[in-house]
Amino acid sequence: MPYTAPADTLRGRYYAVRQATMALVTGLSAEDCALQSMPDASPVKWHLAHTSWFFETFVLEQATAEYRHFHPQFRVLFNSYYVGVGERHQRLERGLLSRPAFEDIVRYREHVDAHMEKLLDSIDSQPQRFRELIELGLQHEQQHQELMLTDLKHLLSRNPLKPAYRTTSSACTGSAVALRWVHYGAALHMLGHDGMGFAFDNELPRHRVFVENHALASRLVTNGEYQAFIDDSGYERAELWLSEGWDLIKAQGWHAPSYWEARDDGRCAFTLHGMQALHPDEPVCHVSYFEADAYARWAGARLPYEAEWEVATAQLPIAGNFVESGMLRPLAVPQGSAAGLQQFYGDVWEWTHSAYAPYPGFRTTPGAVGEYNGKFMANQYVLRGGSFATPRSHIRASYRNFFPAATRWQFTGIRLARDGQPE
Repeated sequence: MPYTAPADTLRGRYYAVRQATMALVTGLSAEDCALQSMPDASPVKWHLAHTSWFFETFVLEQATAEYRHFHPQFRVLFNSYYVGVGERHQRLERGLLSRPAFEDIVRYREHVDAHMEKLLDSIDSQPQRFRELIELGLQHEQQHQELMLTDLKHLLSRNPLKPAYRTTSSACTGSAVALRWVHYGAALHMLGHDGMGFAFDNELPRHRVFVENHALASRLVTNGEYQAFIDDSGYERAELWLSEGWDLIKAQGWHAPSYWEARDDGRCAFTLHGMQALHPDEPVCHVSYFEADAYARWAGARLPYEAEWEVATAQLPIAGNFVESGMLRPLAVPQGSAAGLQQFYGDVWEWTHSAYAPYPGFRTTPGAVGEYNGKFMANQYVLRGGSFATPRSHIRASYRNFFPAATRWQFTGIRLARDGQPE
């Protein structure tokens, strides 16, 4: 398959996204790609297959009458949660799929790509819905690119050798800028996707929302600031915690963010570059909603509502520490940086105080593809902004990520907010 096409075409974007996925696998062994370290994670091999399954199931089966499946049982093995498509292999047992082999999964991707190439050759004569489904498939694959890294990190952290995914890292050694508060007056705003470019259904419809007087922190909470919370017995003070969070940290024995370790020479953390000293000025990462909320209470603040976050970022350029930087870790905002809001995009996903719920007037898309977001709108919280593992072209101001409150294996961090008018 010739991976050449103008980047601003759907064909070029298809090639770029599919290549980016395979680039993440460089240096991994077949064993690395086959293991599942916990129920919430999936093997790399499964991600590679599922993202191809998506194009096969929702595009090729519908658009190409002569399409023949690479393997008929893959329809079941690599279906994630689409009940409308049919039977699914249990998520808990994805790590038991020693067969098909990694090489078979690569051939599966090549099979799907070859048929997609033919479809893309004639895409201008195809119904518009196929262009939309292909773009959805590409956005879906970019989500799985980040999931591959979160799941790989968890997997490698469980290995006593603490192996690195990538062996080089340019760690920040400077001091972070001082935290400031940026104030916003009460006003009526429009929230949701503005109609320009792609959006997931959960970003729609655009609607009005009244936002009260508030202030947002100019940057993310750092490791050093979170360490001060720990040193002040933050994990031992029930008054700081939501009841469910308090029960959870006691049952699980949490006393610091995930991947942190205490050593005689100071704190270390497992990273995608292996074990490294914890830099106090880098953004804290791998905290649950419960931990983020408790820290905010301790700091005399709260978490932002998602409307506050989106209003603040709607006019900001989408720039930050994304996966394209190759850093693969959150970075401190160095001294001397321009004044204003920092780190809204990239570095870490920011927990908000908003439950993941439908916008007024939300309707799910008809058919199985409508299961993408809507059926998960319960018992989860919204996160905003992307992380160092997010592709830059995947994020926007209206993007709504979501996870359960106990989630810690994702690249999640904290920005603070306050109520009221400027002092």
